[in-house]
Amino acid sequence: MKFMNSKKLAVLVMTLVSFTMANAQEVVTDTVKKAPGTSNNFKGRLKIDGVIATVGDYIILDSDIDKNLIELAASGNSTENITRCQMLGKLLEERLYAHQALQDSIVVTNAEINSLMEEKIEVMLEQSRGSMEDIVQFYKKNSEEEFRRYFFEILKMNKLTSAMTNSIIEKVQITPDEVRNFFITIPKEELPVINDEVEIAQIVIKPKVTQEEKQKVIDKLREFKRDVEAGSSFYSKAVLYSQDDGTKSNGGYMKVNRKSPLVKEFKEVAFSLDEGQVSEPFETEYGYHIVYIEKIKGQDVELRHILMTPKVSEASLKAAKEEITNIRKKIIDGEISFADAARSSSDEKETKANGGTLLNPKTLDTKFDMTRLDALLYGQVSNLKTGEVSLPYLEEDRVKGKIYKLMMVTNRIPSHVVDYSKDYIKIKEFALRDKQIKEIAKWTNAKIKETYIKINGEYRNCDFLSNWLKK
Repeated sequence: MKFMNSKKLAVLVMTLVSFTMANAQEVVTDTVKKAPGTSNNFKGRLKIDGVIATVGDYIILDSDIDKNLIELAASGNSTENITRCQMLGKLLEERLYAHQALQDSIVVTNAEINSLMEEKIEVMLEQSRGSMEDIVQFYKKNSEEEFRRYFFEILKMNKLTSAMTNSIIEKVQITPDEVRNFFITIPKEELPVINDEVEIAQIVIKPKVTQEEKQKVIDKLREFKRDVEAGSSFYSKAVLYSQDDGTKSNGGYMKVNRKSPLVKEFKEVAFSLDEGQVSEPFETEYGYHIVYIEKIKGQDVELRHILMTPKVSEASLKAAKEEITNIRKKIIDGEISFADAARSSSDEKETKANGGTLLNPKTLDTKFDMTRLDALLYGQVSNLKTGEVSLPYLEEDRVKGKIYKLMMVTNRIPSHVVDYSKDYIKIKEFALRDKQIKEIAKWTNAKIKETYIKINGEYRNCDFLSNWLKK
């Protein structure tokens, strides 16, 4: 390997994708060997690459179990207590979800998968500092094209599985009575421990962009619009010039509807155009955009866009630093509270009205588990005492560009056994998750009865949690 050994690469790829597809593999039903370093039910002898199960249109090979067990071990997880039957049960569930998603006409477009694939490959290459050749070699494929076909199918089934699971649980809700009943049924000695948590506030100052720099970007986007209307490729221009890292690799492609979590200005433009139209340049908090409408399918719009952000001058950066330094001095001198300074001066509208208080995007409350903080955020607040204001520092946000920030830890909550009155939101989350799991189990049992499922050979002796054998 040019950059790292295969075990380290295995750790990397396991954080990005799970091997769950069983296509593009040779079927050899008569060969047997011992499973290397894995726990199994069959005394170390198994068929390799033979079809061991079928779920609807999907198959599972013996090698799929081997790969999943070996990859779990390579990523640092113990496989000692994981049997081959348990792993097969997991693979059966994944294929049942994907099969039913197709039956329910859940659509996953090739463009979506290609975009996701490019993002994941880019992360693989960036984090490993490797080459495509190394990744192809790790996956035991003969070429990049073969790897991409294989990887595409993996991601497509994962996407179908995820979409089907979401459709099962999206309508599941929980009442306060259900939350309380869930809590009181947990034995006292089994109550979970909540890790150390913090509540955080911040003030953001964005350097001002001159009108001259804004006009340069507007003129460039208008030039792109004229070129596209004259026959040039919008896809190519997005790949070359867009500053939206999330979509540029796929030519700026997005599939949106009116419920999509996009800023108001973007949605207004996207839903005001007809197929084939290119918008005039328009501004959002992220910069300037143009949008090209590819297809309109009912409530969904398939579009491409280009984002460009005006450059910030050194003079503007200096002025922003002076502004945020003065704000900090007023807070330290007691002239104004951090919260009031955020309300009056912060340029971050998401937190401004709340006095700079950050919301945890996963739980939608103000508490952050210190063990799960983003590495950058952890570095900013880990050494701050409660009520202490950080020094101003410059951060280059992927979307918002260069910004100056002040941070403050408004509260630290020590690790403790979960308490109903103090941790209601977390208990509600646990209770909802428990109810969702039960709903999925109910759905799974119903679909098993009406789906073609065949399990072969020794695996028919497995004691599955779900009724895969339809006994």
